Amino acid sequence: MITKISKRDGRYERYQPKKITWAIFSAATACGGKDFAKAEELCRQVDKILQRLYSDSIPGVEEIQDIVEKVLIENGHAKTAKAYILYREKRKSARDLNALVGATIDLFSNYLGDRDWHIKENANTQKSINGLNNYVRETFTKKYWLHEIYPIEVREAHENGDCHIHDLGFFGPYCAGWDLRQLLLEGFGGVEGKLESKPAKHLRSFLGQVVNSTFTTQGETAGAQAWSSFDTYCAPFIRHDNMTYERVRQCLQEFIFNINVPTRVGFQCPFSNLTFDIKVPNTLKDEPVIIGGKYTEHTYGEFQKEMDMFNKAFCDVMLEGDAKGRVFTFPIPTINITKDFDWDNPVVDEFMKITCKYGIPYFANYINSDLSPEDAVSMCCRLR
Repeated sequence: MITKISKRDGRYERYQPKKITWAIFSAATACGGKDFAKAEELCRQVDKILQRLYSDSIPGVEEIQDIVEKVLIENGHAKTAKAYILYREKRKSARDLNALVGATIDLFSNYLGDRDWHIKENANTQKSINGLNNYVRETFTKKYWLHEIYPIEVREAHENGDCHIHDLGFFGPYCAGWDLRQLLLEGFGGVEGKLESKPAKHLRSFLGQVVNSTFTTQGETAGAQAWSSFDTYCAPFIRHDNMTYERVRQCLQEFIFNINVPTRVGFQCPFSNLTFDIKVPNTLKDEPVIIGGKYTEHTYGEFQKEMDMFNKAFCDVMLEGDAKGRVFTFPIPTINITKDFDWDNPVVDEFMKITCKYGIPYFANYINSDLSPEDAVSMCCRLR
């Protein structure tokens, strides 16, 4: 004999058939019915089925309500059954709303009280109003990924701790690599209704466009914005503007400070990755230089001297750090290591200095690899 039922929250409650009677009568009343005795009779049918199906177990609320619907329909009370179904949906909506309100309050409380490890999952974030808003948004985005995109097996594996799916809080791709040639030829733009700039004619303006592009595209991906052959493409501007080392260094100092401004969600700096060739690659050495959106008579292979100056100035700024001597988190420089890598190059020594002090660069090892720097776009996730 049934003595208790299981509530939706897992609690047990005393089994009371009268509640079933009143639920049926309420649905009938909504359709104009007034026969309470009929509701009692239908309740007895429901109870009989329950006693047969759950003689040695405990029925849940949903199972009981399913049987009520079945009995109403089988007895020809379609209108009452429909009213009962609508009543169930209304109650479910009310429960969902209450659960949403409670979950939202918990989210704010968890963030403000540092009660969730996810708050510190990303070392680049800081506690802030923006961080709070991002934490709340990410929580709901994760639910969408797990319940609407991934199959149930993946969701259960993630929730059970069998695997971890990183960056579920962002509804978009992970990293993105961008072509500096497009920026050199077309300038900064392409976003409807937003400001556009013509192709850069000077190093300072070109570096500014790289910063603006990084700030813009960061909102479309969860991870890094990567630019390859950064030094190769920048070097010709130095000769074009007849720049001294001090001017080049000043331009790079402005660039590095600007790209470390916390403009990303969660009060983060944009995750930026720059690949440095150090030596003009074979794929670009005979390519015509682009300045002001136009091809010139010069090729990139002619600017190794300016490339060395550019790289030395970059390392100099990174080595110095900010006003308090702290490390610049970004951009992360990537250096491609090949069999013929010139370890005795003075520029390599400069990169090794920042490696020793901060451990900044990422070294992409192409020795004994089936890849080469020419056929791979290297960034934090190393896309081919």
